Amino acid sequence: MRDVFHSIWTGLTTASALDQANLALGIVGVVLMIRRTLWAFPVGLVAVTVQGVLFFRAKFYADAALQIFFFAALVGGWWHWAHGRGANEAELPVTVLSGRGRLVTLGLGVGATVLWAGALRTWTDAVMPWRDAFIAAFSVAAQVLQARKAIENWALWLGVNLVAITAYWKADLAYTALLYAVYFGLAVVGWRAWARAAPGGGHG
Repeated sequence: MRDVFHSIWTGLTTASALDQANLALGIVGVVLMIRRTLWAFPVGLVAVTVQGVLFFRAKFYADAALQIFFFAALVGGWWHWAHGRGANEAELPVTVLSGRGRLVTLGLGVGATVLWAGALRTWTDAVMPWRDAFIAAFSVAAQVLQARKAIENWALWLGVNLVAITAYWKADLAYTALLYAVYFGLAVVGWRAWARAAPGGGHG
């Protein structure tokens, strides 16, 4: 247990200013998304830009390129949330996918994970190709659903964060596991808050 606390403390005290900014922006962005405010989008755009720079500096070029997709999804989500509501609506309503929509989302996520992991195993020396592929594929799916204001985005984020926590903990990266545990907790709060705001869910 002492090694765990030492790993967490080391991560907190040795992270660069850009890493610390990335963490702060990420948490603030999620909190704003939980509150369903449009401010979540400009903060998110800065966050993925910083994340992209960090990945590029670390020579994780595929991850850096993925941030470009997230940037585009955030721009599209910002426009949709701002202009997709009715004239008499204070905000774009939270939506719920149909059973078919959930199956399609799950199927696409699983298919993308398999293809992505296969590519990583074939053309790279990735240490955890299945973990990397799952996190990337379902993060993309979650980001798309979030842009559409579908409540199921939180379920996908929970899955992504749970896989990340487990993988990083097993790799003795306690600090990184802790960060994803924070995001996991925020996703639980987000799911509950959006459920109350969804049609028939009470007042958010």
